[in-house]
Amino acid sequence: MLKSLLGASAVLAFGLFAVAAPNPAAADDLDDVRERGVLRVALSGVYPPFSMTNDQNEVVGFDVDIAKEIASRIGVEAEIITTAWDGIIAGLVTGRYDTIIASMSITPEREEVVDFVGPYYSAGRTVFVAEDSEFESIDDLNGQTIGVTLGETHEEWARSQTDRDWTLRTYRGLNELVLETRNGRIDAFVADSVAGALAARESDTDLRAIELPGEDGASVDVGIAIRKENPELADAMQTALDEMMEDGTYMDIANEWIGSDIR
Repeated sequence: MLKSLLGASAVLAFGLFAVAAPNPAAADDLDDVRERGVLRVALSGVYPPFSMTNDQNEVVGFDVDIAKEIASRIGVEAEIITTAWDGIIAGLVTGRYDTIIASMSITPEREEVVDFVGPYYSAGRTVFVAEDSEFESIDDLNGQTIGVTLGETHEEWARSQTDRDWTLRTYRGLNELVLETRNGRIDAFVADSVAGALAARESDTDLRAIELPGEDGASVDVGIAIRKENPELADAMQTALDEMMEDGTYMDIANEWIGSDIR
């Protein structure tokens, strides 16, 4: 399920801002987290089954449970903060929260701005179309209307496909993309292979995946973002994640929300 800033120029502009911005923590962020007793975790809340709101208005999902388990293992509570994806890195850099556990792909552009713990799973890019559509390959979608989530790496990739003459529409999250495809307002959408398939299943929508050739559809690593220059927090979170993967806790969470091992 994997995401980015608005494009190469936006990534560069934000990267320059982020590097210049001071780290709000006077010491390693782990000290502040333990003193506060809370690990503030950001995610979108609109990325099922990784983060979503249930009937009780609670934010739940794979990423939420991973966050709560990591927080517990470093001796604190997890505070879940939902925020728009296209500004999520800015919120981390400026100190609104301590970490992003939100299905964020690890990219060289992001590594210039934040550090990553993990990876904690991997996924590939896929194009989804309605089951009864006439589209069979990526070439069939030339000149069509394609949906993407604002700020994801998939948006950046779709904008780079200039020879396809796509009309791009941006949305807040995966649920909107599924609904728009089902209602025929877009011809296809680009998303992570796992998240897209599960979102379609949960919404009882008949979608079909069009696999992308070569590097376009290659699996990428997904990590946990923290502010730079926080080796103690990174070590504590990585240790917690490693222990979860070794003792079966990770698989319990993955089976509950995904139904399989996605590492």
